[in-house]
Amino acid sequence: MDEGEHTPPADESGDSDRAGEDSSEGDAEIDGEIDVDADESSSSASPSKLSSPDDASKPTSTADSESGPDLDATRDPTSSDSTDISPDTVENVDVGSGGRDRSSPDVDFDGVVLDDDENQGLFDDLLSGEPIFENKEVLRPSYTPHELPHRNDQINRMATILVSALRGETPSNILIYGKTGTGKTASAKFVSQELESTSQKYDVPCEVEYINCEVTDTQYRVLAQLANTFIEKNQQVIADRLDRLRELRSAAGDDPEVLSDSDFSTIDDLDARIAEFETDADEMEEVPMTGWPTDRVYSTFFEAVDYHERVVVIMLDEIDKLVEKSGDDTLYNLSRMNSELDRSRISIMGISNDLKFTDFLDPRVKSSLGEEEIVFPPYDANQLRDILQHRADISFKQDALTDDVIPLCAAFAAQEHGDARRALDLLRTAGELAERSQAEIVAEEHVRQAQDKIELDRVVEVVRTLPTQSKIVLFAVILLEKNGVHNINTGEVFNIYKRLCEEIDADVLTQRRVTDLISELDMLGIVNAVVVSKGRYGRTKEMGLSVPVEETEAVLLSDSRLGDIENAQPFVQARFDN
Repeated sequence: MDEGEHTPPADESGDSDRAGEDSSEGDAEIDGEIDVDADESSSSASPSKLSSPDDASKPTSTADSESGPDLDATRDPTSSDSTDISPDTVENVDVGSGGRDRSSPDVDFDGVVLDDDENQGLFDDLLSGEPIFENKEVLRPSYTPHELPHRNDQINRMATILVSALRGETPSNILIYGKTGTGKTASAKFVSQELESTSQKYDVPCEVEYINCEVTDTQYRVLAQLANTFIEKNQQVIADRLDRLRELRSAAGDDPEVLSDSDFSTIDDLDARIAEFETDADEMEEVPMTGWPTDRVYSTFFEAVDYHERVVVIMLDEIDKLVEKSGDDTLYNLSRMNSELDRSRISIMGISNDLKFTDFLDPRVKSSLGEEEIVFPPYDANQLRDILQHRADISFKQDALTDDVIPLCAAFAAQEHGDARRALDLLRTAGELAERSQAEIVAEEHVRQAQDKIELDRVVEVVRTLPTQSKIVLFAVILLEKNGVHNINTGEVFNIYKRLCEEIDADVLTQRRVTDLISELDMLGIVNAVVVSKGRYGRTKEMGLSVPVEETEAVLLSDSRLGDIENAQPFVQARFDN
């Protein structure tokens, strides 16, 4: 019987399936040419449906699909029913696709599902490895730990100053000094969290507001952010009070006697208070980030903070950035507010890396702002080791670090004025490198790789963000150094700089301005420049690179303008010829 001649109806799906299976067995015996697995043949469609192009596109009936898994159980071993398949038909059957007919134009062979091993996604191999980290966020600077080793003295001093806020009194203003990574911000946030949690415990209205002045760096932005914060809190307080008053009003409408236990003698008094709160809520307008006069922003902030009784501690991180950008007007206004406030009190906690920034303050601001000063000294290697061990116990899985990892991270960070932030970054990067290489533990080699990576990342970011003129000056230094020139002086740099400017059609600055740009590169740590006296010939700067040459050059050439420089070698050679 030819395949295309037999198309069973839907109610005969069971017989059709059995016929298809017997047919598959028959196929396997034809000259030993086709080897069909029993499972594949049992799950394939009836051969009678495969040979017809019209039938190939029709969906298999529900009965067919449901009967597939139970074919072995339902097949009669004594059954002699079978469908004969001609050799021509066998040639058109694709065994790998479960008996599909390759001649059928409507069959899509692109959707064939591969085995699980061949269908691995991009991230499957990466996820197959055992993770090293338990909680990586613990190693980030934004994390505030529950315990700060080697900062108990500073924390206790802050607590003894701020405890007066819990008594409803105005705390003294505090200035906190210390280099980067000495735990200033973490300690201040830790004390602030403890202060707020204790105030809730004793039902004392005390709030701490944190502002990063490196981001919010103008008087307008600082006042606007504070005003909007207190407006939002006031609206929440009003909403809670209105809910309670409306419930009381509803109860008083049914029974006026409930007012005897409240602060209201009549329903009219209660309605008046509800209307007052509704008016207050309507009049509270958020401050836009630009557009208002500064005095209007200040008055809005003043009214918002004084809306109800509370003690507010305003924490100004990087306070020196605020003074540098917009002067000391903000600090003057904030430090003088308490004399005008009726219900609330304000205290300022300033945090700075610059020990001398108060030298630029108005004497009146300096006297009121620096009532209490706390200095955070740098960590030594042993203290950094304790900090890293404390964080590593939480962030890494057990036994994920070798014994020399934490001491090495601490030693690297202690070389750079005891920066705990650098030490934590180093440990986290080492763990990430170990995880990427699918290592089971973090070893010393990962720490050294992390040290090189962090240093290179810092250089790349600094060089990439330089202005174009500074990049040209730096490129001139690199060209001279690559050509074996040592103790490069300003004149040599300026000669190459002029030729590079001509090549890329950039403005040529004066030699004095180029000297200033070299000083800026020296300040960033990209070059090391020293002033050398030449006797009667005057003084000049001699310099050399402080960063890797190849990586720095690659970053410079990624700039669209410097990338147009072709064959820079003749420029340098021409300078020596001249």
